[in-house]
Amino acid sequence: MVVVIGGVLSRAEVAAIADSAAEVPFEDGRATAGRFAQKVKLNEQAAESPARAAILAKVRAALEGNTLFHSIVRPRKFVRLLLSRYRPGMAYGTHVDDAIMAGARTDLSFTVFLSEPSDYEGGGLIIEDMAEARLFRPDAGDVVLYPTSALHRVEPVIRGERLAVVGWVQSWVADPARRDVLHDLDVVTEALDAAAGQEDALISRLLKAKTNLYRMWSDG
Repeated sequence: MVVVIGGVLSRAEVAAIADSAAEVPFEDGRATAGRFAQKVKLNEQAAESPARAAILAKVRAALEGNTLFHSIVRPRKFVRLLLSRYRPGMAYGTHVDDAIMAGARTDLSFTVFLSEPSDYEGGGLIIEDMAEARLFRPDAGDVVLYPTSALHRVEPVIRGERLAVVGWVQSWVADPARRDVLHDLDVVTEALDAAAGQEDALISRLLKAKTNLYRMWSDG
């Protein structure tokens, strides 16, 4: 399942990150690519620096504080975050992300867009599923969340600059079908709670079922 979560970062936060990124040194993005991905990867990634660390910490905090992200992902561990930059002529060919990074399983990948679609031409994130290849060029501050197992690519940038934070997360629940069930239960519980306006025995029973499923299906 591919999900776009809008407004994870505010416009002010995006602007502040863009200003900080202008002072960050960048290096060849192939340094963090796997053996086969190196052949199709042509971008730049922020080198280690205090400014980069501050940017990634801000993005991670925004994701951790987003209710929808938490409900869909059930994050156990943020495995890796990178600040990437694409300039004219740069692209990332079709590839699949590594199953294990830094000793942890990767369940979901995400791209936090930091450039407005009008700031660059090309550079679309294309994610393949069983039916079609879908293109994403959302607003700055939006997040595209997708299975790490999916084939995907970044189209060549023709004009401007495409700035984004990409990352990988391990979920407490490895099975995506089970994560979907838990997310659906979150949605229903919240809707019923808002409609009831007071303690309701049925909501309590639903919360019990959701909590116990989460306990049964969680790793560790």
